[in-house]
Amino acid sequence: MIELAGIRKAFGTGTRRVVLDGLSLSVAKGEFVAIRGESGIGKSTLLNLIAGLEQPDAGSVAVGGQALAALDDDGLTRLRREHIGFVFQAFHVLPYLTVGQNVALPLALLGRQGVDADRRVQAMLDAVGLAGRAGDVPGTLSGGELQRVAIARALVHAPAVVLADEPTGNLDPDSADEIVALLRDAVKAQGATAVLVTHSPRAAAAADRVLVLRRDGIHPGSAGE
Repeated sequence: MIELAGIRKAFGTGTRRVVLDGLSLSVAKGEFVAIRGESGIGKSTLLNLIAGLEQPDAGSVAVGGQALAALDDDGLTRLRREHIGFVFQAFHVLPYLTVGQNVALPLALLGRQGVDADRRVQAMLDAVGLAGRAGDVPGTLSGGELQRVAIARALVHAPAVVLADEPTGNLDPDSADEIVALLRDAVKAQGATAVLVTHSPRAAAAADRVLVLRRDGIHPGSAGE
């Protein structure tokens, strides 16, 4: 489902800072992969490359068999809207929309509105333990509840790929455990492929496979490494 080959990515001008160099990664359909690594090693950059938000300086990225280099900006936007769901550390829940409206955003961007869309939103809120909260505003929710909203929003349009960037980073340990278990179960229920980047050994332990990103590339690892 996700294939990166020979990726090189550097930032800056003049003497550029190389973040990723010669990285290759394959993630199978339906697999939940956790990627660990120290701060600044390039974990978020890796997710951005998979999503087509950044372009590699060398190498190739393909999602669902589609080479991202062959897509123009409109094509990349369609890929993200239709096939990718995002979960972030900072939630990115819009404060001026209700919980239900936040979750419905990916459907609205795809032109899916009406009774069927409303049912889908309610089903996702039920799945993340927020039944009856569609009309609430984000300011009344806890951090864990906000991340539940973010998970529902990421999965409401049934994406093939879910990318999660430190989704438990702003949560206490108990809430973090609940959220990563919820994310894993929701992804598996939909048959999606997921890549989770995290500092947390406890979060990584929920994955099917754990990898460690280092300066010399990506390596097999363990949750506690």
